[in-house]
Amino acid sequence: MSYSYTGNIVHLDLSSGEYWIEHPPESFYRTYWGGRALALYYMLTQMKPHTDPLSPENLLIFATGILAGVPAPAVPRYTVCAKSPLTGAEGEAEAGGWWGPELKRAGFDALIIKGASSTPVYLWITEGRLEIKEATYLWGKDTGTTQMMIKEELAEDKVRIAQIGPAGENLVRFANIVNELGHFNGRNGLGAVMGSKKLKAIAVRGTKNLDFYDKEKIKKITKEITQRVMVNPLSRGLHELGTPGTVRGFYEAGCLPSFNWTTGYFPEGENLTAETLNQTILKDTKGCYACPIRCKRVVAVDEPEFKVDPLYGGPEYESIVSLGSICGISDLRYVAKANELCNRYTLDTISTGMVIAFAMQCYQEGFLTPEDTEGTELTFGNKEALLELIKKIAYREGLGELLSQGSYRAAQKIGKGAEKFIHQVKGQEIAMHDPRLKTGVGLSYALTDYGPDHMKAPHDPFFKDKEAVGVKEMSGLGILDPVSPTELGEKKVTLFKLLDLYWTVFNILGVCDFGYVPRSVGTMDELLEIIRSATGWKTSWFELMKVGERSINMARLFNAWEGFTPQDDTLPQVFFHPFPDGPLAGELAINREDFQRAIRLRYELMGWDPNTGLPTPAKLIELGLDWLLEKEEELREKRKRDI
Repeated sequence: MSYSYTGNIVHLDLSSGEYWIEHPPESFYRTYWGGRALALYYMLTQMKPHTDPLSPENLLIFATGILAGVPAPAVPRYTVCAKSPLTGAEGEAEAGGWWGPELKRAGFDALIIKGASSTPVYLWITEGRLEIKEATYLWGKDTGTTQMMIKEELAEDKVRIAQIGPAGENLVRFANIVNELGHFNGRNGLGAVMGSKKLKAIAVRGTKNLDFYDKEKIKKITKEITQRVMVNPLSRGLHELGTPGTVRGFYEAGCLPSFNWTTGYFPEGENLTAETLNQTILKDTKGCYACPIRCKRVVAVDEPEFKVDPLYGGPEYESIVSLGSICGISDLRYVAKANELCNRYTLDTISTGMVIAFAMQCYQEGFLTPEDTEGTELTFGNKEALLELIKKIAYREGLGELLSQGSYRAAQKIGKGAEKFIHQVKGQEIAMHDPRLKTGVGLSYALTDYGPDHMKAPHDPFFKDKEAVGVKEMSGLGILDPVSPTELGEKKVTLFKLLDLYWTVFNILGVCDFGYVPRSVGTMDELLEIIRSATGWKTSWFELMKVGERSINMARLFNAWEGFTPQDDTLPQVFFHPFPDGPLAGELAINREDFQRAIRLRYELMGWDPNTGLPTPAKLIELGLDWLLEKEEELREKRKRDI
């Protein structure tokens, strides 16, 4: 008997409208577990190299983690994968909320979509069945309107809906996917892939209870964690302040990303803090399926001539900075409105803020003229221009057409040296944490297969001293000694190799990073017991880490097929220079030679050839990926010729 998974994976061809259901054996689930690992298996076996990301041949895969649907804290997440239209690499994004557990309850562990419909459609999945429904009347609608209209049509208020807005329909390269209007598969432009298939939404409703091996044990652990949420300072902080709680420390230290990364000194940072948000525009807090932490913010502004709709939740830390200080804007109302617009249109807030800040610097330096901006004074701090450009990007109008391609492509088109104003890795804009203060985050930015992401691994301060949570709680992984956040030697590289595997396991299982150590209240032992009690498998952290490592190597090979090389494992130039002003003026530049040595060591620790960056045949065999040996040999020979 299978526990915690349905044993059903549905394959849909939107071109023909036909679908079939696969029933993989238990050994398949035990090898890949779910999430990105499961998705990468199909991407590697069913997609040809150099597939156009916006063509019908690109696969769009929705894969739950094996814990999705388990009534335990912080395990609601699911993954969407495809070849990214923004980076051209493996595209991946996780989301919380209720959609993942609902797909399981509706009878499926994963949904694999190929082809493209000739007209807009949405999917209706319930009780083990899939129906393609006409959606022309929904095309062009924002997310709030779409959700309301689908619920009315289905006469089902409890339906859970993952969807795209106008940005996805218009193939903006950093469009995302949202469920319940506030839980996003952000980054990588997977909403554009959905739009290219003329797929507006996927509505799911499940009534079937999942089977778990030991329900009472799960209930017991859940109760124990829940009782500690408001006692543990990390989980309590997330509940009371959410991720915006990070703003204060950064702006006071002088490392809050500002004015397109030209400085970390933002004197008006107090206006963007969680405390200010709580005192001014906070309306409510929300959470995800079965999670007691409730870290989501819901904001509202109801002024005579300025409104922010609480239907769309509220900004996270990344959104506050990317739509705020990065653009020189300190008015929290406008940041909240910008976040609402991104949520309505399904635009990734990080890339949106970054392309606008890039345009602002280009305007400041004369690379863009008033003619290019249709008369808009695109200066840093122009909050009205921020809102105007968000809409133009979503609809690809005027300057928005150029910016909808992402900053990397936009800079190439502008020319004249505009490339020096972009901050990206593998074509994706970086997140809002500065690697000069967190060198492990910098390694993660450089090495992440799907582009720089702040959630690829835990952050350095959780391991900074003997009292840090990571050092106190994660000795089971061999983490016994602290490492300075700014160190970039062997200890840091070794630590973040482990942490990369650990965090990848979270994504595969469907675990929220904010639920367990080192970021929050649940322990490693408790999470392992939840996994065992859900599945009935006598698993261990050794096995789980190998699953994470397996997926990283699969993604590495996928990207190599697409032409990525070790030269792509780097950082934006700004981080190799010291802070120009503020409390950190003249300090903390990352040393280039140290960084290159760290990357090379990381390759060797991963079992990758230090010259080609490819997994060795022995590593593939160790991980049970011998079916990829032939392709690895082809790539290895090509790299040798190139070198």
